[in-house]
Amino acid sequence: MPLRREPTLRQRRLGAEMRRMREQAGLGGSQLARELGLAPTQVTQMENGKIGVSAERLRTVAAACSCSNTPLIEALAEMAAERRKGWWEKYRGTLSTDFLEIAELEANAHRISTWATAYLPGLQQTEAYASAVFSRFAPFIPSHDLDARTTFRMQRKEAVRHRGVPYASFIHEAALRMQFGGPRVLADQLDHLIDDSLAGRISVRVVPFDLDTFPGCGENIMFVEGPVPELATLQMDTVAGCMFFDAQASLGRHRSVFEHLDSSALAEAESREFIRSIGDEMRGKYACESDEGHLILRTTPATFATLLHALKTGEFDHHA
Repeated sequence: MPLRREPTLRQRRLGAEMRRMREQAGLGGSQLARELGLAPTQVTQMENGKIGVSAERLRTVAAACSCSNTPLIEALAEMAAERRKGWWEKYRGTLSTDFLEIAELEANAHRISTWATAYLPGLQQTEAYASAVFSRFAPFIPSHDLDARTTFRMQRKEAVRHRGVPYASFIHEAALRMQFGGPRVLADQLDHLIDDSLAGRISVRVVPFDLDTFPGCGENIMFVEGPVPELATLQMDTVAGCMFFDAQASLGRHRSVFEHLDSSALAEAESREFIRSIGDEMRGKYACESDEGHLILRTTPATFATLLHALKTGEFDHHA
């Protein structure tokens, strides 16, 4: 069987869980190889995701390691039996592996929670906002790469919504105020967040500046629950790219972060009003704008009628 050149995130995770089983059993790679009748190199390749593992072989490994966690074994056996290719594979060679692995992670999610501090979560971005976020990178990316990244993000968003994955989104006020694309793009984006919340697709909750503590880390993170708690994954955005964590200690720490967020963030209705107020503020920033030398005044119908009457009669209220 030829070795995989680039195992996917899910293939690497299956191998990592097999390694954990072996280590928890106190077995070395050579010892497990003897138990299975394999060469030690094959055990190494399985644990690195370089070769495929059948569901039957997975159960044999679990038995050799005296693993009695039946829900975990069955979940891993299901992973081992997978042979389908996801929609994201058509982007392989066009986008970096990071993009594909996030989509693969979301495609197998049983629940998603995000914490956004610098920009709004990718799964809730409008096309204009997403394009503006990608445009911030330096050195600047070519327009065709920008279009591919934006299109891919929109497909990720649609795929998660189509599956109806439970999704809790916690957003810091700082992310709500970052004007990627300018106030008009942000105002439209904030309306989209409100629509998400009202439709019940996503639980959207805000952490305002005036909260007396800062719950969690400073990076944007996504916590993805699997079929069993042991198969959760944490994804973190960093300057160097996205990182994935699956060590139980790290997962435990970040579960605590989301518990803290759940207890401290504004309720959903309060969050919608908070987001709406920032959206109104953004709309005020482009209330007066120039269009080919003409002044456009955005106002309410009642105020416009008053202004029109004053222009016709010359009767202005200088105290208004």
